[in-house]
Amino acid sequence: MAEPSEHLTTTEARAGATPHVTRVVLGVGLLLVIAIFAVILLVAG
Repeated sequence: MAEPSEHLTTTEARAGATPHVTRVVLGVGLLLVIAIFAVILLVAG
């Protein structure tokens, strides 16, 4: 016979908490790209 399935919460399934580091890294990266393009436009213009 099949064993009953175990229902886990999202945090239990991930075995821990999920900090929002990815959002911070993407945000900082986006700001850096915009700043670099602005510098390139100012220097080349």
